[in-house]
Amino acid sequence: MVGPTASDVPPTMPVKIFSAGVAACVADVITFPLDTAKVRLQIQGECQTSRAIRYKGVLGTVTTLAKTEGPMKLYSGLPAGLQRQISFASFRIGLYDTVQEFFSTGKQTTASLGSKIAAGLTTGGVAVFIGQPTEVVKVRLQAQSHLHGLKPRYTGTYNAYRIIATTEGLTGLWKGTTPNLTRNVIINCTELVTYDLMKEALVKKKLLADDSPCHFVSALIAGFCTTVLSSPVDVVKTRFVNSPPGQYTSVPNCAMTMLTKEGPLAFFKGFVPSFLRLGSWNVIMFVCFEQLKRELMKSGQTVNCAT
Repeated sequence: MVGPTASDVPPTMPVKIFSAGVAACVADVITFPLDTAKVRLQIQGECQTSRAIRYKGVLGTVTTLAKTEGPMKLYSGLPAGLQRQISFASFRIGLYDTVQEFFSTGKQTTASLGSKIAAGLTTGGVAVFIGQPTEVVKVRLQAQSHLHGLKPRYTGTYNAYRIIATTEGLTGLWKGTTPNLTRNVIINCTELVTYDLMKEALVKKKLLADDSPCHFVSALIAGFCTTVLSSPVDVVKTRFVNSPPGQYTSVPNCAMTMLTKEGPLAFFKGFVPSFLRLGSWNVIMFVCFEQLKRELMKSGQTVNCAT
């Protein structure tokens, strides 16, 4: 992002893409239980049955899931989650600087806020279309339960891809693209632009050096801002993507059904786990991303000097 790097040579595009993908996968593995808890809280209220388990809070959801369905259930959908980060985060984050430079071409000053927002919109939008099938599979595996004699819809990641494609068509793998596109454009813009601006301000005002503490603070603030703006769209996206065919006629119908049956606060279900997950994910990802870029460029320079 902005600010000086550890070396005089800025990271190349392949280094940024690779670093973003690896950092995102590391963050996903560590925070995935929180994401599963978020999904369960978001779909709570969809199925009004007396036998349905009521989840209370983040830790309550995690412990209830672990006790009733086993600890491994917290990582249900992880393979699809990692596939999502490789196909999605590596491009939306790794290409952000390059696209930002493209929108700033011909300007003598540093990138403007408009260029940053345009870059966030572009990389976020393109990445959604690439990674949407992995999102659909991840959410459905996280949401399904085998309690009360319920037969799981899918036995695994690749089984889910196959069943969705055969029963709902290939378009089923892109179900919920509209709310997910809206959500991820908001997330990408807010997350990357806020992180970029915060990091730039902290370094420029000499409050923090361009190192891990600066990256930590910038990422945490970016995570909170992103959660506030994206939560309503995220809940609608989760409900719509997880729904069986025919439950909702459209994304607006899903939103209106939630509003009339559960009230406006339904759009912020799972807010705490969303922030805990997104905040911690941001911190882990950005700190790893920045350090990995620097180490890869250092190792590249060392190899060049040796040869």
